[in-house]
Amino acid sequence: MPWYIRAMSAFETDRLPADLASELENKFFWWEPIGLQPRSPARILAQAMNLAPFDEVRRLEKTLGPELLAEAMLAAEPGWISERSWEFWRGRLTLATGRAIPDAPPRRTFDAGQF
Repeated sequence: MPWYIRAMSAFETDRLPADLASELENKFFWWEPIGLQPRSPARILAQAMNLAPFDEVRRLEKTLGPELLAEAMLAAEPGWISERSWEFWRGRLTLATGRAIPDAPPRRTFDAGQF
C-alpha cells in the first residue's frame, strides 16, 4: 500500500467532528463530489486549510489542535493544498508541534516508463 494511502487511512479515524466536516464542506466546496463516494474528512480539512481566511485558521487551530492539522497536511494528496497555503501552515505547525513537515506539498509524478 502506498504511503499516502496509509497516511490518509490513518487520518480518517473520525477525529474531524461530523458537524464541523459538514460545515467546512458547505463553506469550501462549491461543486458536487465526483462519483458516488462522499468526500473524505481528509479532503474536506485540506480544502479548508487551503482556502480558509485567518479567522477560520484560528478556529481550526483552536478546535482541532495543531497535531491533527499536521496529520492532515501529511495525508494531503497532490493538488489539495497550494504551495502558498502549505508554506503558511508548515511554518505554524512546525513551530506548534515540532514535527518535520516537508518543504513543499506533494506533487503529481508520472513515470513515462509505465506508458
